[in-house]
This record gives sequence, structure tokens and C-alpha cells, in this order.
Amino acid sequence: MAREHDIFKRLKQDHDRQRDLLEKIEQTHGESEDRARLFESFTVDAKSHAAAEEQALYSTMMRKPETTGETRHSVAEHHEIEEALNDIAATDMSSSAWLTKFKQLKHDYLHHIDEEEDEHFPDFSKYLNDADIDHMEMVFDRRKDAECEDAEVTPEKKDEAKE
Repeated sequence: MAREHDIFKRLKQDHDRQRDLLEKIEQTHGESEDRARLFESFTVDAKSHAAAEEQALYSTMMRKPETTGETRHSVAEHHEIEEALNDIAATDMSSSAWLTKFKQLKHDYLHHIDEEEDEHFPDFSKYLNDADIDHMEMVFDRRKDAECEDAEVTPEKKDEAKE
């Protein structure tokens, strides 16, 4: 049995911060500075988290046949979430369409991170050894920092998105 999985605690810390940002965004109104600032913070954090999570956790789990289905599912959801973030960023922030799209994103994002924490992480931990954990912990924080520097709000309507 591998040692305590600190990587999952680290990922959950990000998830908790993202839950908080989603709640704060939902409390804003119209095209306000607060809404724009909070949405940008959430977008950068969510995109950098997803990229680092894929490079640290999901690349490791793809090498474990027992977890490839869950891994592919989560990575596909990351792509859908990024498309939704880009679509929201391309929508007039003062419109009812923005709020409708944001509420759908919030629902989908909370479902995604709850599923990771409640189902995937416990399943994954069964197949990890100490070397896997060392690798994931080293890669995640390094990649998260690097991805934060590059992550940005990229407005792009879903119907205009490049495949």
C-alpha cells in the first residue's frame, strides 16, 4: 500500500478555491468589475489546474488499464469546460445569456470536481505506488505554476470553436 496521497489533498485545495470563486461570481451582477475580475481568476485557475492535473495525475492514470476509462472521461470533461469558459467569455457579461451559460458551467464544473473527489480519486489511489505519487506531486505544482503564467481568458463562441 502506498503512503498517504497528498496529491489528492492538493487537488482538492484547488477545487475548494474554485467552488468559492464560482459562488462569488454568482453573487455578482451585470458587467461589473467584480464579475470580470472573479471570472478571470476562475478561468485562469481552472484552466491551469486542468492542464497540470492532466500532466500529473491523468498521464499517470492512463498507464493503468484499470483507470483509463475514468481518466478519458475526466479529460473529455476538461475540454468541455474549457469550451464553455471560452464561450462565456465571448458573451456579453451584462446579458441574461451570460448568466444562463455561467449557471450551466457552474453545475457542470461542480459535477466534475465532485465526481473526481468522490469516485475517481478513491479508485485511482488503489493503483498508485510511491513512485507514482512522487512523480505526480513534483509535476503538479511545477506545471500549475507554469500553466498559470500562460492561462488566459480566450473569448470564443462555441459555434465558432476550432476543433
